[in-house]
Amino acid sequence: MSSHPWIVPDWPAPPNVRAFATTREGGVSEGAYASFNLRASGGDDPGHVARNRAILREHLPEMPQWLIQRHTIDAVRFGAEHLPANPVADAAVTSVPGRVCAVLTGDCMQLLLCNDAGTQVGAVHAGWRGMANGVIESGVRAMDCPPGTLMAWMGPTIGQDAFEVGPEVLEAFRPGHPDAPRAFRAGKPGKLHADLYRLARQRLENAGVTRVHGGNFCTFTESDRFFSYRREKESGRMGAFIWLNP
Repeated sequence: MSSHPWIVPDWPAPPNVRAFATTREGGVSEGAYASFNLRASGGDDPGHVARNRAILREHLPEMPQWLIQRHTIDAVRFGAEHLPANPVADAAVTSVPGRVCAVLTGDCMQLLLCNDAGTQVGAVHAGWRGMANGVIESGVRAMDCPPGTLMAWMGPTIGQDAFEVGPEVLEAFRPGHPDAPRAFRAGKPGKLHADLYRLARQRLENAGVTRVHGGNFCTFTESDRFFSYRREKESGRMGAFIWLNP
């Protein structure tokens, strides 16, 4: 992976836990999708996406089983056999060596999970809607181990300065989470700025996961490095990948 400008999580995961997040660099797509777009359902040239995924495959034990992400709170467990079709879910976990969990994002959070024993890994797609509804908690529950044995890594996400929202977003997070307002600050009249990293930390800690790493990115402002749906509606997607080394 040294030839690719991708991100390897800086976290104390067991040595058999492997993970990385792609950036927008290192592929063959052009224009708004330049260059390492992994999303097949957008407006990119299908041949370019296929080539980018072939490049990706060279760095993985197998091709990921892609999720159909719909901002749900559904989590799926990948067993020894592949599922018959790409499942509609926004989190995936596995205990099978070589099985790759993956999520694609444009501004939403990529959240990776593993346990201390190196026997469970997971990936969560956590936009604000999914996060407010409980997708992080679903991902933690799907891991077959006590939350206290888990650690998390937060990948590239839109930063607070760039993430302007209406008050309904705060209201979506407030039920059952009295600390949620601390992740928002006032913007221009009628607007707030939401800190997805802080909201994710709150949710993880409430779920029993206290060791949380990463979180120093902004997909919106780092335009040379990341795609951003909010910055450019026509844009590609990055991916985050985690697996147990076979």
